[in-house]
Amino acid sequence: MIERLMYRLAWVVAALCVAPILAAALAALGGDLQTWRDILASVLPKYTITTLILVAIVGLGSAAIGTGAAWLVTVYRFPGAQWLEVALALPLAFPAYVLAYAYTHLLDHPGPVQAGLRSLMGWGPRDYWFPEIRSVGGAAVMLTMVLYPYVYLLARASFRQQSANAFLVARTLGRSPLQAFWRVALPMARPAIVGGALLAIMETIADFGTVSFFNVQTFATGIYQAWFSLGDRAAAAQLSLCLLMFALLLAGLERAQRGNVRRAGRGGARFEVMERPQLNGWTGWGATLACLIPVLVGFVIPVVMLSWMAWGSGQSLWQGRYLQFTLNSITLAAIAAGLTVIGAVLIGFRVRTRPGRTSRWLVVGAGLGYAVPGGVIAVGLMVPMAALDNAIDVVMEARFGINTGLLITGTIWLMVLAYMARFMAAALNAFDSGMATVPSHYDAIARSLGQGAPRLLWRVHLPVARTSVMTALLIVFVDVMKELPATLILHPFNFQTLAVRAHRLAADERLFEAAVPALALVAFGLIPVLLLCRTLGREAPQG
Repeated sequence: MIERLMYRLAWVVAALCVAPILAAALAALGGDLQTWRDILASVLPKYTITTLILVAIVGLGSAAIGTGAAWLVTVYRFPGAQWLEVALALPLAFPAYVLAYAYTHLLDHPGPVQAGLRSLMGWGPRDYWFPEIRSVGGAAVMLTMVLYPYVYLLARASFRQQSANAFLVARTLGRSPLQAFWRVALPMARPAIVGGALLAIMETIADFGTVSFFNVQTFATGIYQAWFSLGDRAAAAQLSLCLLMFALLLAGLERAQRGNVRRAGRGGARFEVMERPQLNGWTGWGATLACLIPVLVGFVIPVVMLSWMAWGSGQSLWQGRYLQFTLNSITLAAIAAGLTVIGAVLIGFRVRTRPGRTSRWLVVGAGLGYAVPGGVIAVGLMVPMAALDNAIDVVMEARFGINTGLLITGTIWLMVLAYMARFMAAALNAFDSGMATVPSHYDAIARSLGQGAPRLLWRVHLPVARTSVMTALLIVFVDVMKELPATLILHPFNFQTLAVRAHRLAADERLFEAAVPALALVAFGLIPVLLLCRTLGREAPQG
């Protein structure tokens, strides 16, 4: 009885994750054709071109920085290589929009860099040219600096697992290190590199905070503007469908690349156990500088800038309203993380005990939201739930004279549902990694001793996979804290989070005050990154 209930709950969780995506598609397909024509004739070309430019720059930039850094720290020894191997993952702690706040203050016209140049050179405001930070290029740089670690981590793992024999053979045949890398090591690592770049691209098309702050017109900003500025829900749903199709295409490509990663470069001595050549002199210091620049630009400089801005604002997280925003964010993230991980455990247990094609489709459906931008999921929830709220209000008003207002769309539970759909894949992946360490014969032994499904899960699976469950909780918690577009669309009027507060202050050009909640988001984001860095430090070759 309880076992059947657990399996049915797994299906319910998967259905809740898929429902917003289907609702967004149905709302778009059911829209007026005239709205489609207006979108095609006006904003769609602009949104498409801008989004593709961002995708191209971020994808290529992330691949170049991540691959180059991963190759250097994996294969060579040079000054600072050991700690740089760990530090290169630190920019993951930053939401891209927080990085944008820091660099806008630093590089904008009134900022310290341009003010210093004018003072030093005696220039007037129109006597010189300086790159515009609030541009497509500026947004692409911000996104690249926080997303290249996806490529770096996957490429580093791939290089460490590759067979070194082919590389050594190429060297003995007279190839230079660069030629051997280009013709041997790079092709073997290509699935991992492309997979990391696709992850970065998916984050790029989902980004709202950075492009909105820089006034860059993409699908993400178009959805928000159609919903709030124009009040056109049909247009928002139809733009969501366009973005959804692009996101699902990228998700399919990423899944295919993930399968190729497992088959790349097996056998023979690995790079991680090779004697790594020492780079001396200018070559060694050049490698140090090449790996240091992404860490400085993506982490050190923005942390220093935000800390200085927060200090100059005179604000503190411990003041009344900021304390309330922090408590709101923590409460929302804790509820969403707890329910998401419970759902992931139910789905993972169902897949473990009843493997097959049905279970595989269950996982695919539940994890589909990781490729879907938060704005699309929010629109997919808001359209049907708002209609349901209105229908309930009409019925209650007609029959009982009661004005119910917003029973569903005016609560945080709709936000929690959006986060479950968005981040279920992260919880599933973390839980599955823990379940992979539980031998299958444990299940048979427990069953033979008369243990039913609940006791098997509680007494066998969860104790062994405890670390993975905690990791899943932490990952989802931090992702919910940083999520902006879904929170902006769905949050109740009297309920603000740190992300929403930072965005609104920055939109009002109150960057010093925005630095306070932004720093808090970075601090929370550092928790899983520091755990990852601890693991990288243990794996890093010594010497």
